[in-house]
Amino acid sequence: MTRRRYPMKPSDPRLRSFTHDHVRSLLAELHERGAKFGLVWPSTTTDQTLDGQVLVCFNTAPLSTLVNLLTLLLDADREPPCDS
Repeated sequence: MTRRRYPMKPSDPRLRSFTHDHVRSLLAELHERGAKFGLVWPSTTTDQTLDGQVLVCFNTAPLSTLVNLLTLLLDADREPPCDS
């Protein structure tokens, strides 16, 4: 049975604990995991900290988008491939 997960919201208080170094490592993981799916964001970096949260220079996306994308990519790695 698969447990349903809900996307992290930009206002999630857990995001305040992410440091610039932690976010940079998540961005590196996104680049690595996303490449095999053709997802490439070469200019993605950390930005300033606003109201205690590290911002990601990922167009206009909040850090929660990065975390949610990584969750989807991790789930895709765990799923067995579809037979076509």
